[in-house]
Amino acid sequence: MQKFDVLIVGAGMVGLTLALALRKNSQLKIAMVDTSAVPELDDTIDVRVSAINVASKNIFANLGVWSALENSRIQDYQHMHVWDKAGLGKLDFSAKDSATFPSEDNLGWIIENKVIRHALWQQAELDEGIHFFNGNKLASISQGDSEVFATFASEPSPDDRHGDSSPTAPIIAKLVVGADGANSWVRQQMNMAMIFKDYDHHAIVATVKCPQGHKNTAWQVFLPTGPLAFLPLNSGKQGTPLQGTADSANNLCSIVYSTAPEDAKRLTALDSIDFAKELTAASDGKLGDITLESERFTYPLTMRLAQDFVKDRVVLIGDAAHTIHPLAGQGVNLGLLDAAALAQTLTSTLDEHDENYPELVNASDLKAFSRWRKSEATEMITAMAGIKQAFAPQQSPVKLLRGVGMNVLNHFAPAKNRLIAQALGIKSDLPELAYQKDAL
Repeated sequence: MQKFDVLIVGAGMVGLTLALALRKNSQLKIAMVDTSAVPELDDTIDVRVSAINVASKNIFANLGVWSALENSRIQDYQHMHVWDKAGLGKLDFSAKDSATFPSEDNLGWIIENKVIRHALWQQAELDEGIHFFNGNKLASISQGDSEVFATFASEPSPDDRHGDSSPTAPIIAKLVVGADGANSWVRQQMNMAMIFKDYDHHAIVATVKCPQGHKNTAWQVFLPTGPLAFLPLNSGKQGTPLQGTADSANNLCSIVYSTAPEDAKRLTALDSIDFAKELTAASDGKLGDITLESERFTYPLTMRLAQDFVKDRVVLIGDAAHTIHPLAGQGVNLGLLDAAALAQTLTSTLDEHDENYPELVNASDLKAFSRWRKSEATEMITAMAGIKQAFAPQQSPVKLLRGVGMNVLNHFAPAKNRLIAQALGIKSDLPELAYQKDAL
């Protein structure tokens, strides 16, 4: 048997963030299990990207990861331009317009998922208290009175690191965390109930070139079939960041095109030239004559929400606990806050001088964590549903009112400032790691 304090299943962005956050404020011994190792970075731009807000940036900075991200492929943006294809409404946001947070220069950063994961992984590998079991799959989890038992399904992978004993030996831990994504094996293994709803949308993701340049702006147009976002990308090679530049090479964007399943099928069947023409028309030519620079990937969009994020000694975080519509780009940020909040919950009451250290599982604390994070996830799910419904195909009078409302909001500073604050991710009741170091 191999004994650990916490077993994290899933070494993605959220799971790795949790491991680093736990180790920052404790000497807990962490095991991380994932079916795949993190590949080395190359110059190929990943079509899967995340919009990182200020709260998430603060988490990365407090964990010592942000400097590595800044020296990698990362694109800051200071502006957002949103418009209604079916009407006259538009919204323009700028970081400099924030009265509440005038010191913030950026609304956020667009970073490839593999770049974030690699930076977190490198930081975690420096910590001897984090043990990786890569290329391994768990076979079972069972809960005892004071511990959880996990068994492996296969022989260890050559990628196993930090392990001086065979990873095929079962693991005993005081707590198991499922950070293993939307189709969470941990959630299914523990029969943790889910609420789910099909958004009746499929998302198409790809990398495109926009000859007008992205202008350090996140663009989003609401089409009758759903939202289309153009997220600005760093066009440089790995290790040569182009943050904040107005260089003509800054012309790559990642698209997230949410549309009806039948329309997604039609769009992906088009050749690259005709697909790009549709993007140019949909975006009203605001980014020029677009060209497709990568493969297209399509996946269905489903709202998921675990009825409870905690079951005895098992906790769900990130996509294992909730998935939301990508139209506001907040899914990863929500998961990172889960990780920071759980680490705070587990370590804030630890007494390393107590002979029973570490007694991790305090049922009332974990219930409070579950209420905290489920409340925010529910709020975000509700907001996404409201926005999606507001831009659904409507009769002409409703479309007119929608456009008028957007234009009024665009010139109403107090409401606009609140929306900017939401985009930054700065609000009350954040985990401590989500604040700047000097504010902790």
